[in-house]
Amino acid sequence: QLACPLDLGCHSVTLANYSENPYHLLLSKMSYYDEIEIEDMDYNAEEKTYYYSCPCGDKFYITLEELLEGEDIAHCPSCSLILHVIFSMDKLREFAKSEGLVEASA
Repeated sequence: QLACPLDLGCHSVTLANYSENPYHLLLSKMSYYDEIEIEDMDYNAEEKTYYYSCPCGDKFYITLEELLEGEDIAHCPSCSLILHVIFSMDKLREFAKSEGLVEASA
C-alpha cells in the first residue's frame, strides 16, 4: 500500500472492491483521499460533470457519462489525489433520464 499524499487521511482501495472494472485493478495498490456521496458534489448541467473541492485548491471531477459507465473515481487535475464517489446507479440513471440524457429504455 502506498502512503497517502500529504497524509490527508486517505482510505485504502482494495482489490476486492474493484474486481469488475479493469481500471480499478490499477488503483488496487493506491489510496484515495476520501469517499463522497454524489449528493455532496456540485453538478454542472452544461458540462454534465460533477465537481468537489480538493485540498490543493482545484476540484475533483467526474462526468455523468463516466458514472453511467460504472466509473466511481473522481480525479483532481492539479494533484495526485483521487476521490471515491458513492452513488446508486438506479438513481443516477433516473436523474439522467429526467435530464433527457439517456433513453427511457436504458
